[in-house]
Amino acid sequence: MNEERASASEIEGAVETVCGRHGNTPSELIEILHDLQDMLGYVPESALPVLAKKLNLSRAEVHGVVSFYHDFRHNPAGRVTVKICSAEACQSMGALPLIEEFCRRNGVTMGETKGDGSLTVEPVYCLGNCALSPAAEVNGRPMARVDAAKLDAAVKEALV
Repeated sequence: MNEERASASEIEGAVETVCGRHGNTPSELIEILHDLQDMLGYVPESALPVLAKKLNLSRAEVHGVVSFYHDFRHNPAGRVTVKICSAEACQSMGALPLIEEFCRRNGVTMGETKGDGSLTVEPVYCLGNCALSPAAEVNGRPMARVDAAKLDAAVKEALV
């Protein structure tokens, strides 16, 4: 994952590359956005008018898709990204106090990246692992029956 903001020329080049891979096809906007985020680590606001022009879409159409889907980041993520499920099954097994405590201990707010760029905590509603709740992901790696110790160990390992 990219921890720093991309320059205007990097953003424009990335948009050109990704759109070209998809034949500048407007119906592939979501796939293009995922590829752009994979390339840059996030979908910069400045990329939206460039995408709109390349795909012959309005800026509003592109913005609508980016803002609707919560998986698209507007800022670079930290070196470690943590998602702790907050759906009902996980709530019933203590996910909300776990989230609050994890954020407090690590000095980060849900949905934000820590000032030193080491950690991002992202909201997620259901990871599909309800039978083994509370569920979490650390850098995309699923975890089951998570408690504070397991989560801290996984984050520490990912930071190495």
